Amino acid sequence: MLARGPEILGAYRRSGKEFQVSPAGVVPLLGSVAAAVSEAIGRVRPDLAGADPIVRRSDRADFQSNAALPLAKKSGAKPAELAESLVWDLDAAGLEVVESVTLSGPGFLNIVVTDAAIWSQVSARLADDRLGVAADAAGQRVVIDYSGPNVAKEMHVGHLRTTIIGDSLARVLDFLGADVIRANHLGDWGTQFGMLIQYIDEHPETPWHQDELTDRQASAVSALDMLYKAARTRFDADQEFADRARRRVVALQTGDESTVARWKEIVAESEKAFAAIYDRLGVLLTSGDYVGESFYNPMLADTVTELLDKTVAIDSDGAIVVASQDVTGPDDTPAVLMVRKSDGGYGYDSTDLATIRYRITSLHADRLLYVTDSRQALHFQLVFEAARRAGWLTDAVTVDHVAYGTVLGPDGKPFKTRAGGTVRLMDLLDDAVTAARTVVTEKNPDLPAAELDAIAEQAGIGAVKYADLSTSRIKDYTFDPARMTAFTGNTGVYLQYAHARICSILRKAEDLDGISVDPSITLGPAERELGLTLDGYGTVIDEVATTLEPHRLAGYLYELARAFTAFYDTCPVLTAPEPVRGNRLALSQLTARTLGHGLGLLGIAAPERL
Repeated sequence: MLARGPEILGAYRRSGKEFQVSPAGVVPLLGSVAAAVSEAIGRVRPDLAGADPIVRRSDRADFQSNAALPLAKKSGAKPAELAESLVWDLDAAGLEVVESVTLSGPGFLNIVVTDAAIWSQVSARLADDRLGVAADAAGQRVVIDYSGPNVAKEMHVGHLRTTIIGDSLARVLDFLGADVIRANHLGDWGTQFGMLIQYIDEHPETPWHQDELTDRQASAVSALDMLYKAARTRFDADQEFADRARRRVVALQTGDESTVARWKEIVAESEKAFAAIYDRLGVLLTSGDYVGESFYNPMLADTVTELLDKTVAIDSDGAIVVASQDVTGPDDTPAVLMVRKSDGGYGYDSTDLATIRYRITSLHADRLLYVTDSRQALHFQLVFEAARRAGWLTDAVTVDHVAYGTVLGPDGKPFKTRAGGTVRLMDLLDDAVTAARTVVTEKNPDLPAAELDAIAEQAGIGAVKYADLSTSRIKDYTFDPARMTAFTGNTGVYLQYAHARICSILRKAEDLDGISVDPSITLGPAERELGLTLDGYGTVIDEVATTLEPHRLAGYLYELARAFTAFYDTCPVLTAPEPVRGNRLALSQLTARTLGHGLGLLGIAAPERL
């Protein structure tokens, strides 16, 4: 059986019982220890009450607090003396969570928690549908702008990162309880459509609807892309055709019935092609999330009027522009947004201003995320500035340009075809799945072809997504199918295999219904490390929501898989005596659920067999 990440939770429901749901979450040990150190600081030095306890995981103990150094500097105390006072206070407090506190260096506190505290966390998270993660974003409305392909054009490698990163952020914020609005800002309006519609009408013999194409591997958007290129060539070479195309643009903009009908056909056929890509990638975008540039077209005039009325926009030689107060160009003149062209036309700047106005004033968004490549940073900086000056973007609304780097080819340059063209996204996915099928076949040579194909598809698509999401989004990365699909190393396939391996162990156990955690069992080093790593799941999800960096979750899952491997290599599970066996099965079960759920938040399948 193959299952996607979020669905894996169902595989571990106990017979006759439902896990308890706790929206408030389970407080991680990091939080409990930080609270304890913070309270100790307040008792030892009331003038420093409320200071950051600076607690983090440590390779010298379970946790370490580095607060004594900056606090001593701030208060004029000696670091060692302040640290010693904190150790004494924490020892005297007799905390159930803390086993010991010792000094390290000139003011560092090494903190070890009790075995019972770790087992208690494992038990609490295992009993919770949400794995103990609080719904911290509940009540927040977030609009995420991502993917944004152009109608009548193929989705290509340039759409990969925005789609994958945006989908993962949408999943994370949705899981944390936010009201997430996925906004697929399609490029479905502009002068190019007049040109394309005119060419189609003059060449009725050329098929472009999906059901007309004889090559079933082709898509309507491929045919439309070719027709657009032919129309562009004709437009540049034939003045009479160019004039007819321009008149068709006017007809589209003024609502001519037959022209609008043809445009709607083109949009519908393109959306079918986009849906095929999204379905294969396993992203959550649907037709209900498509909000193209055409949607905002009726709002452009009012947006310009409001900007003029508020003196945010000004006249500049017949054009209407917003001159930045924050950014200057190379010649020291203000950078500008073109709100309306001198010929009365509108462009991307106009649409993006109308869009942010609508999302704030009509959708009542609390948070706006724009997932586009880093080359658009200046554009969005100017849009956000204009929105603030217009009064739309207030302190009650946060907005972020979620920038990302470039997908590179083997030569270290932006990924292109051998002929120098743009790489089709579907071709790129095919390459990854082909590479995955090779490694899956080597590991499972006796599997039927259909099953190999299904596993290869999940492994290949997962490999592409993990390679992207495990890289800091602001960095470029090289698309290398062979490396991405390796069963070893920091790859999506490795994590899928780790999950499947744990599922295999749990299937052999057979008696998961009766699992209970005995908190009196002494933890071995590998058990302790695994338990503490599991306890950090909610913390890293909150970090992703705050920093908008999915690679933090990807890195956590990789470390979790490694921690389980170390645990399994040194701690027998199925052959261990009770009650040790039950505790180790609980660790295994929680690891499988956490890996499966975490992969699901990245949009990656979590097979139970691989």
